[in-house]
Amino acid sequence: VAEALGDSAGAVNGVVNNKWPASTAAIEAAVRRAYMATTVCCPVLGEIGQAECEANQARPFSAANGLRVRLYRACRDGCTRSRIGDAGARA
Repeated sequence: VAEALGDSAGAVNGVVNNKWPASTAAIEAAVRRAYMATTVCCPVLGEIGQAECEANQARPFSAANGLRVRLYRACRDGCTRSRIGDAGARA
């Protein structure tokens, strides 16, 4: 489970046993992505999985593919699902 969530076994164990001292919001979000098939509405691709959305946000700029350019810009230009904020550079 920890591997699927991208977290440590200790963190998962702490959350499951209600002994995790920090906020569990990040682990909860990882569980939703990995096991609950949460979808979001992407302004470029339409309905996609939240994990795919976050993967697109993490990709670097590439001018070699028009779709990647559109995704890069959309993720950094006010998409409500973006976790990048205004700090992302625009291409």
